[in-house]
Order: sequence, then structure tokens, then C-alpha cells
Amino acid sequence: MAKYYYDIDDILTEEEFAPVLFHKPANGVTIDPSAETNSVEQGAKVELPFWLAHELHLRQAVSINLPACFDQKTRLEIQADAACVDLRSRCPYFYEFGCKLQPLVTDRTLGILLSTAFKIRYKERLTKVFTATHLTASKFLPFLTIEETNLYEAAHLSMTAFKKWRTGGPRFQRASILGRKRKES
Repeated sequence: MAKYYYDIDDILTEEEFAPVLFHKPANGVTIDPSAETNSVEQGAKVELPFWLAHELHLRQAVSINLPACFDQKTRLEIQADAACVDLRSRCPYFYEFGCKLQPLVTDRTLGILLSTAFKIRYKERLTKVFTATHLTASKFLPFLTIEETNLYEAAHLSMTAFKKWRTGGPRFQRASILGRKRKES
């Protein structure tokens, strides 16, 4: 299931909870430790980690519903002003989790939501990289998802390297192989 078996971000993404609806009863499982029985009835609605919900979905035992981080309130906020929405508090791996959920849920607008939010927020982050100082960046970094934080840091490092090069770094470097002389035979 995991694209990268040892990727910690992928593991943490799959630990996010997703609401499911059981199509078949399941015996011998403990979903709620405080429950009196070790079974889940048909039609029960529970929240499971995504990795388990995905496996049960493949066995056609459950259907996966959209988690609260992709609810109508979030969609309306993204439509109003995507750059100001605190997606990290809703789901730290908002985009990755959404991409994993998209083929499994019946809502076909999830992909459009992810694409729209990413495009608007990405444009805003690039603008901040070029104009914001490090002090002002600390104000909006806590609102970024993990994916957006990684992109911001990569862009910031790239911008820093470019500025260093432009202000006096070596323009051309001689390749080490060009400095060698041929052996005389």
C-alpha cells in the first residue's frame, strides 16, 4: 500500500483516521476498548486509521466516507480565501491524505478541491519566499501543511543560494578534468 515503505511521512499519513461504514458484521475485533462485545455490527459507523480502512475497503467490508478535514466548512473556507485557511490543524498531511482518499470515496470533487487549494496556496507561498523576511515567515509557517512546509523550505534554500551567487559567488568554475595535461608518450 505504501509508496515508500520506510517513508515516515507516508506512515504518518496513513495513521490519519477516516470514517467508515461497515457493510458486513465483523466478529473478534475490538475497535472500542470500552465496548462489551468484540464485534462490529453491519451498518456501524466508526473511525479507523486509513491503512486499516483501505484494507477493509479492498475486501469490500467497508465504505470510506470523507473525514472532517474535507467537510463542507473547509471547502467553503478554501473557496473564500485558500491562502488564509489553517490546513495543518485540520490534517498535517492534507494533500497526501486527500490523494490517497480520492479514489476510494464517492465524492468526485475532492480532487478539484485539492488542486484548487494547492494552486492558490502555492502561488501565495512563492510570493512570501521572495518578499518575506525570516521573522515574518515564522508567523505563517505554523499554518502550512507538511507538504507546503517542505516546498517552502526548498524554495527558501534555492532563493538564498541564488542571492549568494548573484552577489559575488563564482560565476564560472573550471572543471577539474580541464586542468590536467595529457601524458606524453
